[in-house]
Amino acid sequence: MQQDFQDRVGEIEAYFAFIQAVDKESISLISKDAMTPAYSASQREDLLRTFKASIFLMLYNLMEATVKNSVEAIFDELTKQDVSFDSCRSEVRRVVLGNLRHWHDEGHLRSRNVSDVLDLFKNLATDAVTKTFQRAEVVSGNVDASEIRKLAKQYGFMKPAADGNLLVTVKANRNDLAHGDKSFAEVGRDFDVSRLEEVKTKTIDYLSKLISSVTDYIIQRHYLAAPDRP
Repeated sequence: MQQDFQDRVGEIEAYFAFIQAVDKESISLISKDAMTPAYSASQREDLLRTFKASIFLMLYNLMEATVKNSVEAIFDELTKQDVSFDSCRSEVRRVVLGNLRHWHDEGHLRSRNVSDVLDLFKNLATDAVTKTFQRAEVVSGNVDASEIRKLAKQYGFMKPAADGNLLVTVKANRNDLAHGDKSFAEVGRDFDVSRLEEVKTKTIDYLSKLISSVTDYIIQRHYLAAPDRP
């Protein structure tokens, strides 16, 4: 979880440094043969807008990956510790029951014979907790601070102690790009580099706080019902 986050943040920071350099004209794209600027001033501005808009895709990618990895880390810990359904705190039990219902509704039980189901759930008390988890179902193109607060309440971990208001800006611009509602030039035109840096910094800070909250939740074993915690 932490390493994946750092790797993705590194990619974003390197890309943003490139955007800053293009914006300040400390680097330029030149023709290899003529050693002259490869683009006119207006073409350069169009490219810069596209570069700036693209960072919303990278930031949203980071948001969705961090949320999925955080929830997956919780279920990895439940698997590692062989936690039974009855030992889970009530919030986690509700999540597990929701996973089990979704798992059933998708036909995973109906498509198997009884022997296969028995083999899959050899220990129903623990297997029902872990084997019905589906990473793809954690979120689906709708991540923002509000969604993360819902997940925090749903699992019982502390919501990130940071300003997450700009996550909705990232989501909205990503969706506009992904669904074709706005062009890259339109999105990039709305943000100068300093404003984009604020969005980037606050988004990364919020997600870093999310990881800290989930890490503490796992270390302190807050996924367990109170009487079962160390």
